[in-house]
Amino acid sequence: MKNRSGGLVFSTEQGRMCPGCRHPVDDCVCRTPSPPVGDGIVRVSRETKGRKGKGVTLVTGIPLGEKELKAFAKVLKARCGTGGTVKEGVVEIQGDQRDVLVPLLQEQGWQVKKAGG
Repeated sequence: MKNRSGGLVFSTEQGRMCPGCRHPVDDCVCRTPSPPVGDGIVRVSRETKGRKGKGVTLVTGIPLGEKELKAFAKVLKARCGTGGTVKEGVVEIQGDQRDVLVPLLQEQGWQVKKAGG
């Protein structure tokens, strides 16, 4: 008789599972969030590349975790009165909102610089 581990081999019910604690990746208890990496400066820039000429304001270097960053991006979008998103730790706000965002970010106590042209 072969020794069976009794573990589930494959299931799509829970999604991806953490190999350490065997919980779904979103509910992993063994993983601790890593601190954001950067130089401590929040940079605000404008970009049109790959957006058919439509400009967006990019905010990089915000020292928050993923969930907190999404919540903070929602506040920024509301203050600017525009839409936006969070992609790979970068907040994208529609339009040229640099003059509005810089004071809002400085109110949080972060060192803020305008980047680019």
